[in-house]
Amino acid sequence: MGGSAAGAESFSNRLGSALAAKRHLCVGIDPHAPLLDDWGLPNDASGAERMGREVIAAAAGVAACVKPQIAFFERFGSAGFAALERVLADARAAGVLVIADVKRGDIGSSFAAYAEAWLAPGSPLEADAMTVTAYQGFGSLGGAFDLVRAHGKGLFVLAATSNPEAGEVQRARRADGRSVARAMVDDALAFESPADTHVSSVGVVLGATLTLADFGIDVALPSARPALPVLAPGFGHQGARIEDAASIFGGLGWALLANESRSILSGGASGLAERVRARSAAIGEALAHGTSTRP
Repeated sequence: MGGSAAGAESFSNRLGSALAAKRHLCVGIDPHAPLLDDWGLPNDASGAERMGREVIAAAAGVAACVKPQIAFFERFGSAGFAALERVLADARAAGVLVIADVKRGDIGSSFAAYAEAWLAPGSPLEADAMTVTAYQGFGSLGGAFDLVRAHGKGLFVLAATSNPEAGEVQRARRADGRSVARAMVDDALAFESPADTHVSSVGVVLGATLTLADFGIDVALPSARPALPVLAPGFGHQGARIEDAASIFGGLGWALLANESRSILSGGASGLAERVRARSAAIGEALAHGTSTRP
């Protein structure tokens, strides 16, 4: 059942169970034009829907979660959102955790409305977690915290991203000497999740192609409790190797979600399930042997 069902487990508990079972793969759903063409699908909402639903079927019970990139649906307008709603409905029916990659950020009632759209039980766009930006300050995310606490949802706050334009802002020093990126990690760590969970409801996005020390981020956090979930784009097509995850993320590695999209989606629907299964197993084994144990 989806995350909004009465009595359903929270995002953090479901994610914790997946990680304990060595499922660390987050499969990106990125139906951009070249990939749709690779799949022999039209570059329209119907093609995006077909790809998304195929990924859900392949990921169920194998990957830790999926991450639809909303921009690739949004570009088709209302038809794209209708397609996405059907993809999300498939995920809820299959019990697949969904991180909506929406990168929303605003203040007051505006951000609360974004949170309601993507996290409120019963919303057509309901996901289990969403990516957010806190450029206006971590407190600006307050409009989502009630949904996170009351309905067992999750947030992933952008902290250190791999695009070259981000470094100047994310490495900038605040008055207290911490980098902006480090402050995002610290604020996420300070979020009070339920005492009985092993994984926090609020995590961060950290690029796997980065040297995190350059951003002032200390990865020696094996004692963090509950563990800080880390959504890490950059593996696969972008060049980061999962075998290097221990040196990249250190003590953050237990709750690592390795996001891969193009490396799995390229090649079309044929063999998709086998590629998801193979990458999930390889990532799980690499992290089991290379990173810290459960905090």
